[in-house]
Amino acid sequence: MGNAEFDQDICKGCGLCALACPRGIIGFSEGLNAKGYHPAALKDGGACVGCALCARMCPDSAITVTK
Repeated sequence: MGNAEFDQDICKGCGLCALACPRGIIGFSEGLNAKGYHPAALKDGGACVGCALCARMCPDSAITVTK
């Protein structure tokens, strides 16, 4: 299993990571970050397989994936 961590302060909520996730486990947090965006977050962290497609798709390098 893997784990994706999102840097809430960098994320601008573009949604590219959610589109890239083959498991469909990435959504958006209800709260706003310092820039006024709803940052991405895992809906079900236990389902992450660590494929890192979300991190590769992120234009701001706001995602770190570990296995």
